[in-house]
Amino acid sequence: MLGKAYDYITGDEDARVCKDIPDESCNDQPRNFFAYLVSNVFTKIADELCSARIVFPWLIGALGAPAVFAGFLVPIREAGVLLPQLFVAAYIRSIAIRKWVWVVGGVLSAMAMLLITLSVNAVEGVVAGWVIIGLLTIYSLARGICSVSAKDVIGKTISKSRRGALMGTSASVAGFATMIIGLVVEVFFNQREDSSLFLMLLAGSVLFYLLSVLFFALIKEAPGATDGGGNAISDAIKSMGIIKSDKPFRRFLFARTLLLSIALAPPFYVLLAQQNGVELSGLGILIIASGLASMVSAPIWGKLSDRSSRQVMALSALLTGVLGVAVSGMALTDIYSFDHKWDIAVMFFLIATFHGGARLGRKTYLVDMANADNRSTYVAVSNTFIGLFMLAAGGVGWLGDIYGVPIVIGVLAVVALAGSFYILRIEEVSEGE
Repeated sequence: MLGKAYDYITGDEDARVCKDIPDESCNDQPRNFFAYLVSNVFTKIADELCSARIVFPWLIGALGAPAVFAGFLVPIREAGVLLPQLFVAAYIRSIAIRKWVWVVGGVLSAMAMLLITLSVNAVEGVVAGWVIIGLLTIYSLARGICSVSAKDVIGKTISKSRRGALMGTSASVAGFATMIIGLVVEVFFNQREDSSLFLMLLAGSVLFYLLSVLFFALIKEAPGATDGGGNAISDAIKSMGIIKSDKPFRRFLFARTLLLSIALAPPFYVLLAQQNGVELSGLGILIIASGLASMVSAPIWGKLSDRSSRQVMALSALLTGVLGVAVSGMALTDIYSFDHKWDIAVMFFLIATFHGGARLGRKTYLVDMANADNRSTYVAVSNTFIGLFMLAAGGVGWLGDIYGVPIVIGVLAVVALAGSFYILRIEEVSEGE
């Protein structure tokens, strides 16, 4: 049954087609495909239930913590995941079966969210802010362990030209589930003033992280090479040299840096709506828009990424740039005032769709570009570099204070357009059919 379902999703006539994976893993592809699929779905649902862009800012405000803590949520969530990976990669290379690294990271993620859940009714004010920031840092480090090990595991167990379909399908299913959760929140919890909504969302994330751990452990992974494991700090410094010596990787890294313009854009679309008098009806509408975007677009991005992940990145950047230029132009010239409830829903849906394409495309590109010997290093160096740059790029918000939010949206749009044209010049690594 798994073989037939695998054939249907991937389009394979033979479930044992193998590209760029060990021979021992060929016969286990249907099992591994669905174990990773279900685990990734649960992970994505959990990520949405404890989103640093949506849920935690509301929680900070509800607990009476100073607004300054809210400003650190997204940087800590993202940079905390990315920055330590270069040091973790050296250790991962010394482990033959690397799925257990992911399992440890998943359990730590669940524990951190459990502690935050228990603290909701126990702390408030400044103390609540510090508790949340501290536990969110631990959580982010755990997600970093999962991130660098997951790409290595999928690279060893899932055939090249099938990875995009896997990630796209999981994102779509998770998007549908997230949209249902958003509808429940919008209908039943929108007017609640107590902490029950936060408790439900955070407790749900704990449950889904534990379920994701259970299914990830079911993956059958062949032992990998352990060469390269050593002192984490010295190996990390040596690994950074790959930026200078590996031209294709260096060009990908610059392309990914330009794609940050897409990741940085969503908060400014929300801020634009708020400044024009839109009162958010609650968490529900944003969760719905995010879930719907993943559900509708992820399978398309996944299939396209297997054909050309480079073109997916370029297209996502192009569409983001066009949207940003249009929105910025209309706002600056007062052609249209973004003062309706559904303005934010439509804009958030579009930018989430384009962001999803950029993320799926660059993940597929990196996995396909790498091989078993350098995949962990590629992932770790890339994420560490981007984590550092993200902390610096977060200062783009100062432009909003000086020149206004529409200018920020316009600047990010121009960078996205530049990224689109640059990405079309980098090497093609997909083996499209």
